[in-house]
Amino acid sequence: VLLVVVIIYTLMGNNPLDLLGGSSGQGPVAEGSSLDHCLTGADANEQDDCLVQATVESGDSLWERLGPEAGIDFVEAQGRVFSDTVQTGCGAATAEVGPFYCPADMTLYVDVSFFDSLSSQYGADDGQLAKMYVVAHEYGHHIQHLDGTMESADRSQTGPQSGGVRLELQADCYAGVWAHHAANTTDDDGNTMLLPLTAEDIESALSAASAVGDDHIQADVAGGEVQPETWTHGSSEQRRSWFTTGYEEGTVGACDTFSVPEV
Repeated sequence: VLLVVVIIYTLMGNNPLDLLGGSSGQGPVAEGSSLDHCLTGADANEQDDCLVQATVESGDSLWERLGPEAGIDFVEAQGRVFSDTVQTGCGAATAEVGPFYCPADMTLYVDVSFFDSLSSQYGADDGQLAKMYVVAHEYGHHIQHLDGTMESADRSQTGPQSGGVRLELQADCYAGVWAHHAANTTDDDGNTMLLPLTAEDIESALSAASAVGDDHIQADVAGGEVQPETWTHGSSEQRRSWFTTGYEEGTVGACDTFSVPEV
């Protein structure tokens, strides 16, 4: 059963295109190219661009509450769906890099064709939570930018305990925090944005976390040897574990991957 996600079509009177728009890499979205077809939960269940929009807005609603409680001066992230190439505040990018967050313009960039690759190439299931996990993870990087962690983390080294891996695992944990609160996150009118998550939903998210583990990509996707010393995002087990921590604990404090001896 797909999640029912309530789309907030307008946010404080703004055009939803200001929050999330399509692009072919030519700068601002062209006139008439918008997500105004994303009006209902059914739209989010059936169309991946609408699902991205819904997840970003759910993240906005959640972190607007959790951020200040954790001492974070919260500012909403922006989201942008694009195809093939896109110009960002961090420079030009292509769909080959996968979904990413640019701190320079505080925007999540997603080419929804990645979701097909996530299941067909990397082995995740094709459930809604697998896709939403990806967006929630990138939103986690936005939180790290707001609290200074992204800029202060030492990413000069690689490996299972490196600063770069700890940064990625914290974003996984923040995605779990989002999942913990998702069914209690409401829009400005008090409408619940998602149905309560089931065990099947969580397993779908975990399948995506496993699919993008460094060891899985090196061995199962690329057909090579596992080389832990080169890891930049963490193993499948690490990524599943930290998402689960965030989901079970539901707090920002539970996601401090930098203070523990081993992640």
